[in-house]
Parts: sequence; C-alpha cells; structure tokens
Amino acid sequence: MKARVTIMLKDGVLDPQGEAIRHALGGLGFGGVEGVRQGKVIELDLAATDTAAAQAEVARMCESLLANTVIEKYAVEIV
Repeated sequence: MKARVTIMLKDGVLDPQGEAIRHALGGLGFGGVEGVRQGKVIELDLAATDTAAAQAEVARMCESLLANTVIEKYAVEIV
C-alpha cells in the first residue's frame, strides 16, 4: 500500500521559496502569477493492509517527524 503526504506551510507563514519562484516566473514573462506556495510531497510504501490503520500510522509519522506542525500542515492520501 502506498501513502502520499503533501506538506505545505500554514496560511500566514512567510514562504520565501514560493516568493522567489513567483518572482522568477515573472522574470520569464509569466506575469499573471499572483502568488506561489511551495511545499513537498513524500511517498511511502507501507506493509499495512488496512487503509484506516495505514492512515493513522502515517498521521503519527507526520506528527513525529515528517512535518513541523507548528508552521506546516499536511494531508495524507492512501493510494
């Protein structure tokens, strides 16, 4: 079973990488981009066979290591 975790900065947290991307896109002629938020995606291969148990386990992984929950939010998708 695979899990996909998407981690993004919470709303209101400054995103300097996103702003740098927005600025670079403007320099390349993509002037219609008003905002960019940059994040990360982590894919996990799990031995679990129960979807609910896998979802809970990955959430615990996020809370313990994968995401800085003070400034980041995460979403878990079992695929």
